[in-house]
This record gives sequence, structure tokens and C-alpha cells, in this order.
Amino acid sequence: MKLSKFKFDLPDKLIAQTPSPNRDECKLMVLNRAKRTIEHKKFGDITKYFDEGDVMVFNNSKVIPARLYGNKEKTGAKIEVFLLRELNKEQRLWDVLVDPARKIRIGNKLYFGENDSLVAEVIDNTTSRGRTLKFLFDGQYDDFKKLLYSLGETPLPKYIHRPVTEEDQERYQTIYARYEGAVAGPAAGFHFSKNLLKKLEIVGVNFAEITLHMGLGHLRSVEVEDLTKHKMDSEQIMISEKCAEMVNNAKDQEKKVCAVGITTLRTLESSVSTNGYLKPYNGWTNKFIFPPYDFSVPSALITNLHQPYSTMLMSASAFVGFDFLIEAYNEAVKKKYMFGDYGDAMLIL
Repeated sequence: MKLSKFKFDLPDKLIAQTPSPNRDECKLMVLNRAKRTIEHKKFGDITKYFDEGDVMVFNNSKVIPARLYGNKEKTGAKIEVFLLRELNKEQRLWDVLVDPARKIRIGNKLYFGENDSLVAEVIDNTTSRGRTLKFLFDGQYDDFKKLLYSLGETPLPKYIHRPVTEEDQERYQTIYARYEGAVAGPAAGFHFSKNLLKKLEIVGVNFAEITLHMGLGHLRSVEVEDLTKHKMDSEQIMISEKCAEMVNNAKDQEKKVCAVGITTLRTLESSVSTNGYLKPYNGWTNKFIFPPYDFSVPSALITNLHQPYSTMLMSASAFVGFDFLIEAYNEAVKKKYMFGDYGDAMLIL
């Protein structure tokens, strides 16, 4: 499968800049792979497609306020710092991206907040854009984390061309987020409201949870034509025994196992036994799913509509079938579905 196949015309006006007024009221395109049919619904209609004993698997990762703005010592140059991962709690070490990278050298100090309330020193160059920062803070860890997060803002994707608002702090997060560590939102889960989860519960749908802390790896552009040569960044995942048991029981009873989001899809396919069952796991994955691919665990997928050339688009096409997905995307553009993290959704059966 070649990168160039994943090009389609997406008008800028169809890239969502704001979320829908209510979580479960966005558009929903329903694709039936067996019948090759396309239906147009509201997200709240999703309850009609699930039965008692089906399992929905959610990614309970919580997005951190990862984007900070600071100033370089002496010159005062404005620097954007994007938190990627905490490397050492005691030493206050973080793996970060800096922009503009060319202005930053090992030994430089960066100042954040009014009155320079937080200072960091660059101690390592990890990539051309990446750095390791040591935050110079002598107080308690909880006080440091509170200050760091108060200075950061919600890491909206760069294609959202507006300032971050208070609403984003709530809406760029699922309502079931529990474990912090993500720097990009598991967007398919944004559409679930408390009311909708209650309705699904009444139907008899069971809820399982995995954790994948999404880094920037899935957002990085693919720069090779041959997709087998693209390397995903490793991301931390956790699949509990309880989750594996729920999913495997559903498989045994021939019930639906629905992955909510591409992150969940990748996680479920990262720990599979030789006979196709989900195994508990706590570690890392760099799994990149693209067509052709035979899925072992999920039988349904909820996902947003993704941008051209994105790894999420490639993973979705592996699940749907490439030709059917492109047909559906052309229909989505024609019917003015919104794309991106704050956009509309697809249910693939």
C-alpha cells in the first residue's frame, strides 16, 4: 500500500474548529461492511446498533495541558515548549519539543509564567526538534506539577486556528478520562455523554477500558511512499486482566467488540494470542496498522473522519476496506461532514 493512495480533496471549511454544541449530537455515518451500505444518523442513534452483551472498549487516557509558552534567557525570544513525556519524577525531567528548535542549545535556560515563576534548563538534544528539559523547582512534587499544568494549555491540533478557550479544557477530553499522560485527545470518545453511556448501559452494552497515552507519533507525517517503511513512535499502553476477560467472553459469545477510536484499535491488536484472543499487557507499542490487515479482536469501530495522508486514515481503511472508505469519505465531503478531532464520527460494522 502506497502513501499516495491516501490523498483526497478536503476543503479547509470542513476541518472542524469547534466541537458540536453537545457531545452526542454530531453527525454519524454508519458503514456496514457486509452489505456495503452507508447511513446518515446522529451520534446519539448509536444505541440502535448494539445489543445486550456487546462490549465497547474505551481509551481512558487523560490529556495533559501540554503546550507552554516561555522566553529564552538573555534574548527573551518567545519559545513554544510541548511536553511529550515525563522522564524522571524526582529530577523533574521531561522529554519535550521546542519551537523554534534552532534557537535552543544545551545549557540554555527557559522562563515560564508571570514573574518567571518556573525555570527550565535544556540538558540534552534528543532529536532535531526534541530536547530534554530539567525544571528547576525545589518544592514538593505536587506543587511543581500544579504549577507546570497551570502554565500549560490544552494541546489543540495546529489545524485549529483559534485561541484555546476554557471550553476546550472540558471538551478536548473524554468524560471517562482517568489516567493522565496523553498529549493528543482520543477524539472518537469525545462524542460520549453521560446520558448516552446510561442509554447504552440500559441496552446491556458492557464497557471495558484500555489505556494508550497518545504521543505525537500518530500525528507525525508519513514521509515514505512505501508504508511498510514507516516507523511509529512507541506509546505506552495498558490492558488489564478485567478488560481482556470481558473482550474474550464477548468473542466467545459472538457479540460485538467495538473499539472506540484508532488508539483503542491499535492497543487491542498489540497484544493478541496465537488463537486470536486479547492478552493483558502493560508496556509499549509502536504498532502501525494499514491495509491489508487481518483483525483479531475488534469487530466494530467508532472513529472520527481523518485528514489525508494521516496514519489514522490508514488504520481506518484497513478496518473498512480501502475502496469502501474512500467512497464513504467522498460522500462525507459531499454531505459536508466535519473532519478532525472536533469533527463528526463514523460507526463501522
